[in-house]
Amino acid sequence: MAGVGQRLEIRQGQSLVMTPQLQQAIKLLQLSNIELTEYCESELEKNPLLERDDNAAPEAERERVEVASERADESLAREDFSKVSDMDQAAHDNMYDTGDAPAPSSGPTQNSLTDWTTVKSGGSFDGDEDGFESNIADGATLKDHLEAQVSIAALNPDDRLICMALIDAVDETGYLRADLKEIASRLGTDIEDVEAVLGVLQGFEPVGVGARDLAECLTLQLKANDRFDPAMQALVGRLDLLARRDMAQLSTLCGVDAEDIADMIAEIRRLNPRPGMAFGSEPVTPVVPDVFVRVGNDGAWLVELNSDTLPRLLVNNQYYAKVAKGARDKDSKNYLADCLNNANWLVKSLDQRARTILKVSSEIVRQQDSFLTYGVRHLRPLNLRTIADAIQMHESTVSRVTSNKYISTPRGVFELKYFFTASIQAVNGAESHSAEAVRDRIREMIEKEEGVEILSDDRIVSMLTADGVNIARRTVAKYREAMRIPSSVERRRQKGSSEAAFR
Repeated sequence: MAGVGQRLEIRQGQSLVMTPQLQQAIKLLQLSNIELTEYCESELEKNPLLERDDNAAPEAERERVEVASERADESLAREDFSKVSDMDQAAHDNMYDTGDAPAPSSGPTQNSLTDWTTVKSGGSFDGDEDGFESNIADGATLKDHLEAQVSIAALNPDDRLICMALIDAVDETGYLRADLKEIASRLGTDIEDVEAVLGVLQGFEPVGVGARDLAECLTLQLKANDRFDPAMQALVGRLDLLARRDMAQLSTLCGVDAEDIADMIAEIRRLNPRPGMAFGSEPVTPVVPDVFVRVGNDGAWLVELNSDTLPRLLVNNQYYAKVAKGARDKDSKNYLADCLNNANWLVKSLDQRARTILKVSSEIVRQQDSFLTYGVRHLRPLNLRTIADAIQMHESTVSRVTSNKYISTPRGVFELKYFFTASIQAVNGAESHSAEAVRDRIREMIEKEEGVEILSDDRIVSMLTADGVNIARRTVAKYREAMRIPSSVERRRQKGSSEAAFR
């Protein structure tokens, strides 16, 4: 039997250390320009060796970044920041979301009623209504208005606390965006108590506030007008039929004739689907592009960084030298050394971030030059790997760079991720088509429907196949629904209703 002993071995290997500075560099990549400004403001407050470079001219800064970007390949291979790729490969992106090429984002969720009528800016379905809106103080928010009513409501302290929690969950349109069970659990009370207080909140001005969906919002307003009879209740309960203009089924469901249905619909149109919009809200932050694309004198696309979004920071080495001379104890010296290292790294990381954004954006423009020239029909299929391979970066780095970054082009302002679209195979092995381009073709086909000729999804598939697009019917249906386009049956019914209205 072999004896058990101890021995000393020396092994050499490589491992990746996720230093705080490397984490900072990765974090800076995915910050938007607004978030980056806030982050730099925070660092300026914490680090006495950092200061703003307020004297740098924007044009000079832009030229400096452009010159630096020409040496980006060499720099990315040499500097510490290149370790981001190694970290992503080794850690499998556990720290940050990298994802694949994203599907095109859909717009904000809309209620069913907005499918068949346009909501005016004032909030009502028809026209601009006067009334209590004219008495609202300038700048008062919906939350302020509701909290003022809490103070005069006959609520005990417990119910008042519940009511304030409910008000916090009301969005700017006036709808309650929270689960009552979750609120009850958080406050340590019964769901019945929360429901009772919600009933009180729904009695506040504006009428309809605190509703959990459109049907409830309309119901509250109809009850306030004493118009919530059984027929109207049946109509509000089937807004989906109203959106499809299925008047025959609505008439049967409500037990009234077509003339009464028309009167009921007109009454609903006079209600306010978004009662909270009459009040002030937080200002909407406009999108500020990080990159500009324009046509040069030679016809080529010029890609420039927006220097206004680039924080310009400097390390005050003179102040460091002055303070370091007076540092006596070890802690003070260590603190100054840490401040100097962090300041140098931040300035370096900001410069690297700018060059990386410019490098990725330039390659996206190169890949999608046909889109910029001819429009969405010429948007090419593109994924993160294609860009990453072309500029010799990791996919996750490209993903971070394109998150929350916007590019201004002659065709509008787009998020960088907009240009990454899925690929749809072509017929007979030709070049693939971009999903976004195919969606646009489907939309145009439907917009050009004439007379009684309504294109079914199968017909659209046949037309696209004839144009060289190999697409399935379910894909056409999915794209059509994503664009909020009704089915052929619903479009035929809508066209029939519209023609009947003008007879």
